[in-house]
Amino acid sequence: MTQYRFTDIAATLPSSVPFVGPETQERQLGRRFDARLGANESTFGPSPKAIAAMVQTAADIWQYADPENHDLRHALAAHHDVNAANVVVGEGIDGLLGYLVRLFVGAGDAVVTSLGAYPTFNYHVNGYGGTLHSVPYRDDYEDIDALWAKAEAVGAKLIYLANPDNPMGSHHSAATIENAISRLPKGVLLVLDEAYADTCADLPSIAIDTPNVIRMRTFSKAYGMAGARVGYALGPVDLINAFHKVRNHFGMNRAAQAGALAALQDQPYLHKTLEQIAASKARIAEISEAWGWRALSSATNFVAVDCGRDGAYAKRMLEALIQEGVFVRMPFAAPQNRCIRISCGTDAQMDLLEAALQRIKK
Repeated sequence: MTQYRFTDIAATLPSSVPFVGPETQERQLGRRFDARLGANESTFGPSPKAIAAMVQTAADIWQYADPENHDLRHALAAHHDVNAANVVVGEGIDGLLGYLVRLFVGAGDAVVTSLGAYPTFNYHVNGYGGTLHSVPYRDDYEDIDALWAKAEAVGAKLIYLANPDNPMGSHHSAATIENAISRLPKGVLLVLDEAYADTCADLPSIAIDTPNVIRMRTFSKAYGMAGARVGYALGPVDLINAFHKVRNHFGMNRAAQAGALAALQDQPYLHKTLEQIAASKARIAEISEAWGWRALSSATNFVAVDCGRDGAYAKRMLEALIQEGVFVRMPFAAPQNRCIRISCGTDAQMDLLEAALQRIKK
């Protein structure tokens, strides 16, 4: 047997992925899902202009993509009224989180997150040998006071906070986040994951040169381009420049860059999608209420539905829906695991969800 000379950290880690994809489950089931409502993708799809741009670019796919992401980065800078030097583009927020952790976290370095929060961040921290410290949610919200206190207690380098939150869909007000930033522990960088910023009307105002905050955004949610893997980060110039030390300069797909640029320029389509998301959230709430469940308030493109019992019951309901051809997910930490998480979808997909529930015994 070959003895590979892995790093000490890699040798101790299990081979795993943060999420089991719906494709894996479909292979196990031996059929496709009728409704794909578990990964918080936008089932409404991307702007037709984005699709056209990607199709047009396909003929040039033999060329490497622009390693500076110039056109997209400058368009994002104009969109956010900042300088291009304040923007870095990467392979989704997941890729950017990996680069950020690589920049900051070495063996034993302390990092703070919420128990049950987005797991890919944890995956990167473990991969670089960091020490994760977690605090529980409070009333289905990430507990800012507890996160800040834990970071100060352990001397954390990073705090991860998603706002709006995944998996619960809750969000802290702009004023709450602004106040929290003003009292960040010394020496800590706040990693503010705003993947669902486009579906939230109450976002904080944060000066781009704020030295202890980096904000992450994506085209995977409201823009409907999850498969293209386009994310970006906003922050002070010195911090953004550091990404160029470690990022994969040719990591961004050429067609994805073109599609994201076209999507950004088609704001009317985004606004139409936001209207569809709002309508779908209302429909999910109606379906849930009819079943005796409770849809939690959501600032995202999904709804966490409180099943009213414990995690074992929620898991049984999730598995039953999967067997009925409806892909959904659930939080993995108690007490949030009393819920199932349903992504917004088209009217036809909501009909499939409702019909599937009608075939399931409570």
